[in-house]
Amino acid sequence: MSDSEFERIRRHCLKAGQLYEDPDFSTNQSSVFYHQTPPFTFVWKRPKEIYSNPVFLDEDPKNHNFDVTPGRLGDSWFVSCIGCLNLTKGLFYRVVPADQSFNDNEYAGIFRFRIWWHGEWKEVLIDDRLPTVNNKLVFIQSLNSNYFWAPLLEKAYAKLHGSYEALKYGSTMEGLSDLSGGVTENISLKTDPNSFSLLLIKLLSMTSVVTAIVQKENFNNTSLSPKNSRYERLANGITLSVNYRVINFEKLTTNEGEVIQLIRLRNPLITCPAYIGAWSQGAPEWERLSNKERTNLTSNLAEGEFYMSYQDFMKTFTNLQVIHLDSETSKDEPSLKGKKAWCIRLWKGIWRKGVTAGGCRNNFDTFHLNPQLLLHINDKDEVIISLNQHSVIDAKVVGFSLYQSTTNDERLDRNFFKRNRSYFNSDYTNSKGITARCKLEPGFYVLLPTTYEPGQEGMFSLRIYSSSPLKLSCLDANPSVLKPAIIKAPPSFDSKFSQYETMFMQLADEHKTVNAFELQELLECCLPNDYVKSCATIEVCRQIVTAMDIKGFGRLHYNDYKNIMCSLKYWQNIFRNHTKGTSGILRAEKMQEALLDIGFQLNNEILSLLMLKYMRKDGTLRFGDFVSCILHLNVIFALFEKKDAAKSGSIVLSLPEWIKASLLS
Repeated sequence: MSDSEFERIRRHCLKAGQLYEDPDFSTNQSSVFYHQTPPFTFVWKRPKEIYSNPVFLDEDPKNHNFDVTPGRLGDSWFVSCIGCLNLTKGLFYRVVPADQSFNDNEYAGIFRFRIWWHGEWKEVLIDDRLPTVNNKLVFIQSLNSNYFWAPLLEKAYAKLHGSYEALKYGSTMEGLSDLSGGVTENISLKTDPNSFSLLLIKLLSMTSVVTAIVQKENFNNTSLSPKNSRYERLANGITLSVNYRVINFEKLTTNEGEVIQLIRLRNPLITCPAYIGAWSQGAPEWERLSNKERTNLTSNLAEGEFYMSYQDFMKTFTNLQVIHLDSETSKDEPSLKGKKAWCIRLWKGIWRKGVTAGGCRNNFDTFHLNPQLLLHINDKDEVIISLNQHSVIDAKVVGFSLYQSTTNDERLDRNFFKRNRSYFNSDYTNSKGITARCKLEPGFYVLLPTTYEPGQEGMFSLRIYSSSPLKLSCLDANPSVLKPAIIKAPPSFDSKFSQYETMFMQLADEHKTVNAFELQELLECCLPNDYVKSCATIEVCRQIVTAMDIKGFGRLHYNDYKNIMCSLKYWQNIFRNHTKGTSGILRAEKMQEALLDIGFQLNNEILSLLMLKYMRKDGTLRFGDFVSCILHLNVIFALFEKKDAAKSGSIVLSLPEWIKASLLS
């Protein structure tokens, strides 16, 4: 949705003297709770009905004191996300455009936000009606001010998810990704402090926003504040489930000659208590440094910033939650200026039943069908792979596997995966995305993003972040005809087929030809059983005539009839080879191999279109569907080859030729 649409709607509302009402996110109970029974009866009100002087956003960024709270029903994880966003002003204004207000000359009840959604930035338009109880907001709100950017942003995010209730099942990792456009990575701090310091230093040198968090489920410590307080916190003042921005890593020498390591952090929530441990503001540890070093470190601390020793940092926090940004997005953020940009590759794909939805490695017969992405690594590197599914309500269990490969131009077949072990496997999760870090040596690798169960459809995007450039491409077949699909009847076929010649001649005209309707009569009489007779439909007969009739008279000669009967026998044998144990029903995932045996090599895009056209509701094809598909492909390839006399792989068609080709196929 472009800026012009927002402006168009706003201008229309201002001219008509109306306030915008969002037709896609109505003010009813289901927009709040779609599954649970609402605990209250909500009244939707605009900010001007709650405050006499509401403010969208303070025009001076220095005055953006973050006093946002979850309210009675809001989500603390989302408050932490927008708190982190508030600390990165460049990213903040990408998500929250500042050219909006409640001023009478431009207020029309419509607001917009930009959120990273399904692999791209999406502009979300909403009206400003918010759910209230007793004239008070019940979800995210400002504690001591009349600012409304946060509750309106929450509404835009709820709109994308279908309801406010759906946000209950969200997570900080997903929120940070959606509000930054980056890939989020969760790194446990339960590791070797020496090696981890090197990783932390590297992350701080890249275009990554590094945050530290104490995850309650991973923390086993009784030194917590009372549970009835607004936020649970540790004895040193660090608040649980809040993303503290990691600003810098300092290595210093004390007056006594001891080397110490300090971490500079920033608390995004000014309503939370300050850190009161070692190296906090005014702590005696600062006396161990020279006046010059002490002044250099503390003179320019922003509100909420503080220092902590590296040892205490490792003991206090449980995880790093890191947002890796591309070079374009990171340009908006001043705090990342001068940092090394990640090299990024993005691929958007689809899991299609019978084509690219092969399931995880447990499904040996179908795993090879999944999208296969070729990675070419020139230098030893540690890459970050992030898979995101484009589904919110009906989320699948997804993950990915990585294999070393010696080829760089062909898809890996079923036998490869039976013979070779995977190089790396991610966890599988039903969350919106999964991110994993993997060390790679130079060479070729094939990456397969998958659902856990085969046959599950959905769209996805995959991003790979690396320190050095890498190449990413999709392995797929080039459409081609490997051998003729329609075969000529051998002389020996005449003796077997002679009994049907008399019947053909009885129906034929003076030129010894039949049309599609007469052909249907012949097939109904000649085909041996109902299993094969499924292709004796008028639609298939018309396709047969189209495929065999070179002159365009719509008639079929006897020799062509013999050839098609011989071909049907040949196709039937191939069909049977791929339907063993399924009572003459071809499962969709067998279609590609069956067509390859016929002589057609097809890519995934063409196979997907064939599935949309021929696959039945139960994910199978009957013999008649198979025959129709073969004839369809035969006509299409024949038309192309006739025009591509130079074998260049491309043709030019006039409009009449294009219409004719479309009708014939």
